[in-house]
Amino acid sequence: MPPVILPIDGSVVLGVTVSVALVASLVAALVLVLLARRSADTALLASAGAFVVTPLLVLASVEVAVAPVVGVVLALLGAATAVVGGDPLVRRILAAASPDDVREGAGGGILVEPQPRAAASAGPARVEAVEVLRGGTTIGYLERLGVVLAIIAGYPAAIAVIVAVKSVGRFSELATSAARERFIIGTLASLVWACTVGGLVALAMR
Repeated sequence: MPPVILPIDGSVVLGVTVSVALVASLVAALVLVLLARRSADTALLASAGAFVVTPLLVLASVEVAVAPVVGVVLALLGAATAVVGGDPLVRRILAAASPDDVREGAGGGILVEPQPRAAASAGPARVEAVEVLRGGTTIGYLERLGVVLAIIAGYPAAIAVIVAVKSVGRFSELATSAARERFIIGTLASLVWACTVGGLVALAMR
């Protein structure tokens, strides 16, 4: 009795190939961003970005269905990559954009000198630097987690709520130009990274 040869469905083969490639890309990106947290090598972040952007562009032009279990794995890897990877990326961008006289505080914020109040006595008033934007690292983690989950869940409008809550909570600390610049640059960099990773996972799960 001759062996039975089952026809190979091209769409199934393509789906499996793309699924394996997506998982491998996100694993590579996650490993690279973890290494970037301990190293000052910008090439690690650039490579991690390439492992995210390249499959994103491919999925934007080719519609491929992945299995539900693969979608769950991609969602977990994407959330981890978005949350963890945003930290070294934001730090590098802030370091490149911030002036040299901006000093970081012990609480994760920056030290700024508030405007001195007019003193009744003669002589210059001594103004001590205060730390603003404390807890920025933790807030960034939560921000990126909320953004990537909102995109994966198909509710990107929640991003506006996240940004609004963050802005209201930080409003009183944005009196100086250094604080405003750091807040805007850090927030935009964090959002771009989380949206890019979230978009990749959302396209794979469509």
